[in-house]
Amino acid sequence: MLLPQIITSLLEQDMYKLSMGQCIYHQFSGYKTTWTFKCRNKDVFFTPEMVEEIREQIKAYCDLRFAEEELQYIDGIKWIKGSYVDFLRIWNPRYEDFEITTNAECGLAIETRGSWLNTSMYEIPTLAIVNEVYFRMAYDYNELFTSFKERFSEKVKGLIDGTFEIGNFSEFGLRRRLSGEAQEYVVKELSKLNGSFKNSYCVGTSNVYLAKKYGVTPVGTMAHEWIMCVGQGEHKHNPAYSNWFALDAWVKEYGILNGTALTDTITTDCFLKDFQLTFATLFSGVRHDSGDPVEWGEKMIQHYNGLGINPKNKTLLFSDSLNFEKADALYKRFSDEINVAFGIGTYLSNDTCVKPLNIVMKTTLCNGMDVAKVSDTPGKGMCKNPEYVEYLQRCIKWRMENDR
Repeated sequence: MLLPQIITSLLEQDMYKLSMGQCIYHQFSGYKTTWTFKCRNKDVFFTPEMVEEIREQIKAYCDLRFAEEELQYIDGIKWIKGSYVDFLRIWNPRYEDFEITTNAECGLAIETRGSWLNTSMYEIPTLAIVNEVYFRMAYDYNELFTSFKERFSEKVKGLIDGTFEIGNFSEFGLRRRLSGEAQEYVVKELSKLNGSFKNSYCVGTSNVYLAKKYGVTPVGTMAHEWIMCVGQGEHKHNPAYSNWFALDAWVKEYGILNGTALTDTITTDCFLKDFQLTFATLFSGVRHDSGDPVEWGEKMIQHYNGLGINPKNKTLLFSDSLNFEKADALYKRFSDEINVAFGIGTYLSNDTCVKPLNIVMKTTLCNGMDVAKVSDTPGKGMCKNPEYVEYLQRCIKWRMENDR
């Protein structure tokens, strides 16, 4: 490796990967998935030297194991069960599951194949490695980090003087962070300054390692992969009912714990067909990740009211490309009607004088079947088979028109 090791602990993982991982272990351990990397920036190119460094960094990541004190920390999270902790005790990443080549327009192609239990855990560390390698090797990193700290300082001033009032928020920046150093700086500063903010409070971070280190809450429930694989990876399922299968499996695992439902995997309107009284009561709230956030929030409040559920007992978690200005506007719009929270990522962990990368790693196959996301924002999905996307859209359309 040319650079210091980027991922140094298996706890450097988003919390929702452990939340989903426990469900996968108990209910879907036989599932197989393929994940595919994509860089959405048209002006970014990864040199062969960068690709080789990414390979070496991922090899180093695959040599890691959970330390006993890390397992004890995970065991202390109230919805995590001892059986899953015992599995993590013997778990390790497998470099054999990775295929890393230069066969892409951006110069970097990555695919992972294997058990869902394994491949799900690779997404976040891989993206963190790709980001840090790129920014350290393409630019003067010290210059970027200086601009990062200056911009962060200005943002914090806005929380302290009340320019922005956003209530409860979490740091969600691991996958697209400038560097491990940058994300740690943010979490450390936010936790230290919490008492200084006017009507704002950083409740935690998605990064389990940093949550443990700084004594804040590890935050995260489910991602799109959960609905895609549970709902579309079983050949007998109609994919327009993906949300029902996914929510049902989640409740079997957690009951009323760890209950923030993601709404937009196959459109929020289709989600609401399944998010009826039982699920809407059991889940503590819902997460927004695409589409117009105001329209979405109004739709969710109307839905709760229509079910006879007091929205003040539920939470809207916004997490789509947020900054403090957007969060402030959403907080002012909805906080009188319903609890509001925010998950803020790239704006906190990778705001520099250079445009951040827009990179993703998505599930493209489950059990040999194509899987896809049809979100509330066109273009956010990723599927290798356009015919499957058309089929999924037809299924959704039929259900919306015929399932009363």
